Amino acid sequence: MARSQPNRPPARRFGYKPKMITALLRAIQELFTPPLRGVVVLTLALAVASFAALWVGVAILLHNTALFGWWPADSLVELLGVLAVLVLSWLLFPAIVTMVMGFFLDRVAAAVEARDYPGRAPAHGAPLGEIIGATLRLMLLTLLLNLLVLPLYLLLPGINFFVFLGLNGYLFGRAYFEVVAFRRLDRGTAKAVRQRFAGRVFIGGLVITGLFSLPLVNLVAPVIATAFMVHVFESLRRVEPRIAAS
Repeated sequence: MARSQPNRPPARRFGYKPKMITALLRAIQELFTPPLRGVVVLTLALAVASFAALWVGVAILLHNTALFGWWPADSLVELLGVLAVLVLSWLLFPAIVTMVMGFFLDRVAAAVEARDYPGRAPAHGAPLGEIIGATLRLMLLTLLLNLLVLPLYLLLPGINFFVFLGLNGYLFGRAYFEVVAFRRLDRGTAKAVRQRFAGRVFIGGLVITGLFSLPLVNLVAPVIATAFMVHVFESLRRVEPRIAAS
């Protein structure tokens, strides 16, 4: 007589409860799909065009400004001015790309949902003003808090690494969770869900901090981070009725 088989839980799909590393790898893979690739190309092109306009404007201004009335001195000032603009552009380019991409993150989240979670009801989306405000708040808060802990970065070698990870992990985890959650939940519910799963959101923030810390990768980090957080958010549906019902 055949023995009865114990009841086993149904096999889980990727979209059900992905592990962090699986979610990250899937997000990186999706970076090369047409919708996300289009966002990356568009935002990089807009950022480059903005800097190109700045370079041309500064070059024209310096070329037509004679501070000393002596050709060698004015040429040196022009050269130093152009070099200063190029250096500042190199330093600020990731931040500008991040800000520009902030306008398209809702599109990124929608594309990931359509590809990996086709059964989901359409999201109500977040107002553009709310997205812009959240992006600006993130940039200002990140700048302010990192400036406040700058003495720790300089005076506590070894410990400064963990301070950097902890602070920015919290900030990025919260920010990108809200980018995704606000598409389906009201602000109060999204806050309650984030607090309930604070550990997962923080670990997700640590992963995103790592993305922003890597040269070149930081140029596309907002897109990867949004796709990654969509998978993290969707993994909570089984244990969080407020997400399952959204």
